[in-house]
Amino acid sequence: MFKTTSLSAFIVVAAAAATFAFPTLAADDLPKLKVTSAAGSVTYDRDQLEKMGMVSIKTTTPWNEGVIDFEGVPLEKLLKEAGASGETATVTALNDYSVDIPTSDFYEFGTILAIKRNGEYMPVDDQGPFFVMYPFDSNPVLQGQPYHGRAVWQVKEISVE
Repeated sequence: MFKTTSLSAFIVVAAAAATFAFPTLAADDLPKLKVTSAAGSVTYDRDQLEKMGMVSIKTTTPWNEGVIDFEGVPLEKLLKEAGASGETATVTALNDYSVDIPTSDFYEFGTILAIKRNGEYMPVDDQGPFFVMYPFDSNPVLQGQPYHGRAVWQVKEISVE
């Protein structure tokens, strides 16, 4: 009797812990990205962004330890999907920090909107849900400013003009 009760209690506690540790997100709870341009405004959730096709950049950054594998949508592809064209993309973070990025960076350097870091979705409190990422290690030009300042995390909106 004692073993059955202990086992049952363990299962209940483990199930509750798993529920809180890995909550299931409803479609409305998924992080969203808004892309605006002269063509209009489009909002994408994380699943829609992933379906555009993900690529990987393995690089070091000034903000993380070691080589990190970032996965995300090429920004060149995202702008095409959104019908957004222009020379400057203003990227805005959740805290309203924003930076202007020449869209030529997206084509020249293969800049991505990272969704995953080392195979895991990035939480909002740790540079997520979306992070503009350059392949810093692939080109010495990218190792410093202005490119580090253009690597915006907690991205919520991209406006192209």
